[in-house]
Amino acid sequence: MAGEWLAFGRKSIVIRIGRLRFGPAMTKTFAELGFPGRLIAVEGLDGSGKSTQIYLLKRWLELQGLKVFFSEWNSSDLVKSATSKGKKRELLSPTTFSLIHATDFADRYERQLEPLMRAGYLVLCDRYIFTAFARDTVRGCPLEWVRGIYNFAALPDMTFFFKADLEVSLNRILDGRPQLKYFEAGMDLRLSNDMYESFRIFQGRILEKYLAMSTEFNFTIMDANQPIEAQQNIFRDMVAAKLDLASFTASVTHLPSQDVGRPAAPSRVAGNNS
Repeated sequence: MAGEWLAFGRKSIVIRIGRLRFGPAMTKTFAELGFPGRLIAVEGLDGSGKSTQIYLLKRWLELQGLKVFFSEWNSSDLVKSATSKGKKRELLSPTTFSLIHATDFADRYERQLEPLMRAGYLVLCDRYIFTAFARDTVRGCPLEWVRGIYNFAALPDMTFFFKADLEVSLNRILDGRPQLKYFEAGMDLRLSNDMYESFRIFQGRILEKYLAMSTEFNFTIMDANQPIEAQQNIFRDMVAAKLDLASFTASVTHLPSQDVGRPAAPSRVAGNNS
């Protein structure tokens, strides 16, 4: 199998690309490509509450006995320890940040997402390729280059963007922990010496990128300033209206394997997978 190598400190990570499709995939959804499964992705700024919403949707679908799989950004067992070390030591350049997240995504896409879509699962993603399109380009990576890295990936069947005011996002993050993180505040870009002002500038630029993508990729924009329960009711109604949920009913032969991600209930704070 062909491979590309990404060196990181004393470790080398293999991006396995032999079985991944390139080119046309990123212009079509999984449904349009003929997969029996469906993929729902949520996007939003750090602190938007999207992680809470996708978790609540996951529990609701599971309680109906449906075949559900959850995957979140920056969670590949192959990559996440290296990413964590790089962040702690503040070693990640914009290009390295982009490549290491692309490695994470490619690993999960090949070993988890695509096989489960072929098996007819409802796959829920807390962030998808649009996170890279927004963050990496704000950090200075060329848009064409970033999109080229992910051009093997099919588009989600439904993408929800949770749009929250910057101050709401910031307050939600600080409600759960004492301070912002270095990279979520964009401190690596030297936007401001004040971490909170840097967060506002950085996340504001990311918001502009998301809004610019919203029409191109058919985002459903959710008002993330609303109460959690109100958002969740709208979220569930939209999913139920678009998908034939009964067709994803699980059977004994379709129980998730032991390595299926089962996230703990998140707090109201998002942004722990930046």
